[in-house]
Amino acid sequence: MEAKAKPESGVQLSHQAALVESRNLMPVRILLVDDHPVVRQGLRTLLEGRSGWEVVGEASDGIEALDKIENLQPDVVVLDVTMPRMNGLEACRMIQRKKKSNPEVLFVTQHDSPQMMREALDAGARGYVVKSNAARDLLEAVEAVSQHKVFTALTRSPQASC
Repeated sequence: MEAKAKPESGVQLSHQAALVESRNLMPVRILLVDDHPVVRQGLRTLLEGRSGWEVVGEASDGIEALDKIENLQPDVVVLDVTMPRMNGLEACRMIQRKKKSNPEVLFVTQHDSPQMMREALDAGARGYVVKSNAARDLLEAVEAVSQHKVFTALTRSPQASC
């Protein structure tokens, strides 16, 4: 028998619809990690236009990201590959090892390379987007990874896989 939730209007919703509705009430918490402040600001501008999403913090490298993940408990970490002190691939591996908080990782990077994308996914990332296409792909990618789905898009292959 399918579980039903009864909203105030009296209309019955399926269990799946109730989960979607409850997910919409809880914001998707996002941490931005890139060593370039102008890139973080651009990503923030794109993401904050989406209702129900909240950019809870920013970091400029992998070490700072790990600290902020502990404190801010984001649902999604938008991560660059090439950064000082600790690169994004190593940070992603360390995020996956942490059991306390396990956010989804979405790489947004300049590396338009199937090999680098494979390394990112092997490190535990759920998504991979090229910066040159961030305006086109970022919102869809964050939506997908926040729902624990894979999203990848390279410039060379404009179709995304979800």
